[in-house]
Amino acid sequence: MSLNKLQITTCLWFDGQASEAANFYTSIFPNSKVVSTQHYLENGKEFHGHEPGTVLTVEFELDGHRFVGLNGGPHFKFNEAVSFQIDCADQAEVDYYWDKLGEGGDPAKQQCGWLGDKFGVSWQVVPTALKEMLASEDKAAAGRATDVMMHSRKMVIADLEKAFRG
Repeated sequence: MSLNKLQITTCLWFDGQASEAANFYTSIFPNSKVVSTQHYLENGKEFHGHEPGTVLTVEFELDGHRFVGLNGGPHFKFNEAVSFQIDCADQAEVDYYWDKLGEGGDPAKQQCGWLGDKFGVSWQVVPTALKEMLASEDKAAAGRATDVMMHSRKMVIADLEKAFRG
């Protein structure tokens, strides 16, 4: 890889769960893999406070998107201000990602297609059909689809389409 090529990598801060999270996510998304793992060294222990040999970072890819999981400690927590949107072609994909990512997650953080996974990371599981409905020139139809979306947890495409059609 050229050092001159700009690459943006998402870094996720965990409290000791970076390896578990990377393995969880790569088991869900196609064409995904753990790329590398780095460990804390004795050097800098007075700053980082971690035992040498414990996992520092895990670099992984989810269908071509690069991530780094950092075991930084308990100082920062995930919240809904940042989420990852998954565009789903059909109801089977919506169901798959909703069920897999939601395993062990926080049911209270499930609304409008959003869910919080067991690590606290927020995901939006969105049918592409909804995006098309919301972009419609027919604002009344888009409004009806919006109402269904706002009152839903997991998106059900048939319900959205029924509302959209009136």
